[in-house]
Amino acid sequence: MRTRRIHLINPRASSFTTRPMYFNRALYSPLAGLLAVAAMIPEDRWEVVLTDENIEPVDFDLDADLVGISAMTSYVRRGYEIAERYRRRGIPVIMGGVHPSFMPREALEHADAVCVGEAELAIPKILDDVERGNLRGIYRADRLLQVENMRLPRYDLVKKQRYVNSTFIQTSRGCHHACKFCSEHLMNGLRFRYRPVDDVIREIESCGVRTLSLNDADFFGTHQRPAELMRALKGRGIRWQAGVTSRLALRDDLLELAADSGCYMLSIGFESISKDTLKSVHKVVNQPDTFRAVVDKVHSYGILVFGLFMFGFDGDDPSVFDKTVEFNIDADYDVCAYSALTPYPGTLTWYEMQEQGRIFSYDWNKYDQECIVYEPRSLTKKQLSDGRLGAYEKFYSVPSMLRRFPLGSSRSMPYWSIYNLFFRKGEVTGRDTDNPIADPTPAPGHAPEPPIMPERADWQTLVVNSLEAHDSGGVPALRPVASGPLW
Repeated sequence: MRTRRIHLINPRASSFTTRPMYFNRALYSPLAGLLAVAAMIPEDRWEVVLTDENIEPVDFDLDADLVGISAMTSYVRRGYEIAERYRRRGIPVIMGGVHPSFMPREALEHADAVCVGEAELAIPKILDDVERGNLRGIYRADRLLQVENMRLPRYDLVKKQRYVNSTFIQTSRGCHHACKFCSEHLMNGLRFRYRPVDDVIREIESCGVRTLSLNDADFFGTHQRPAELMRALKGRGIRWQAGVTSRLALRDDLLELAADSGCYMLSIGFESISKDTLKSVHKVVNQPDTFRAVVDKVHSYGILVFGLFMFGFDGDDPSVFDKTVEFNIDADYDVCAYSALTPYPGTLTWYEMQEQGRIFSYDWNKYDQECIVYEPRSLTKKQLSDGRLGAYEKFYSVPSMLRRFPLGSSRSMPYWSIYNLFFRKGEVTGRDTDNPIADPTPAPGHAPEPPIMPERADWQTLVVNSLEAHDSGGVPALRPVASGPLW
């Protein structure tokens, strides 16, 4: 059988974190999903070419037997443009990733096929159909992947010198928090699926870098498992960061293991300093009265704190911006990111806002956690946009940076500087402020179809009502997989 070629493409995003800004390097590589896909492609039958359009142009003249495009909502329109150019040449295209998994019928208007859910389960069938000249339709994972013995991602395909953070290793999939604004539990399940520790260590030792990110929804999700993995990391000379929740970030046993095993930063989704707001979006794991203690505790082990906050919740009023940033500066957060609440299609926030008639723009380019696409409850759209930008300006002002610089601390001053300089340039001095409020657009012709149905009955009702409203024209919607059998 002749060797075929597949061209895997990550479309260009608008985010400053994925475009080169210093020394021709981007802050992050967004390629983890495509590397896992590439690992499933038999090397004796297929040559894999990988392109990240954030750091290099797409070669539209490349001869390929199949093009695979992964896209999130904010850059799926660019993905559609790329797909259509290849299809005009007669090259079949399959799309996957979060947005096509939630909006498969929309994606199918621009591609020959769509992969819904975890691609590892569908790739053998996809490649067989390509070789038979029969690639078409929606390929849907009908269960969750057993993560034991996952193949090692194709790190040889990454241009590591073009990123500050090039390697993202998943030690688990899924998340048990079910935040309303998040798609993780509707894509990967409401339980953690842990890879064997030996498999994770094997991947870390073979990835070719010594500084990496553990790319889990919540690395400290259940404390026994991260403790086991961190004990295995000790003495290997690895420097790592991970995302965790605030509750388990107060545990001395976990933080001691983290520091001893090479952790230099923890990203924590604090989201809001209001307890009522957190309760309203099902982020009950967070307790704002502990936030300052969390920062102090993590710092005491020489670990940086990257605080993730979001504005635009229904309980937010015009005072929320200054209150939040002043708290962040006073509590000595090392790095902060401030997002605008975004009702991504298929999340519970989307269905609630749709039911209330509050979403006014469906321009996916604007679904970037910066632009405003819905009507806030207690703010004007301009207040939300200006307040978020003002938060960045205040937190990354020169006086704030001088005050927060970790001089005399055991925290990493080089990493502190890298992140603060990237965010200052990306969100303050080099920011594109054109059209932060999206223009109104018609609603999409297809309803989101989450790969997994939420467990709560009232949330299931929101999804079903939305799907039934779009079941017209003789083309019924794909029903999400019921949650029960997947656990």
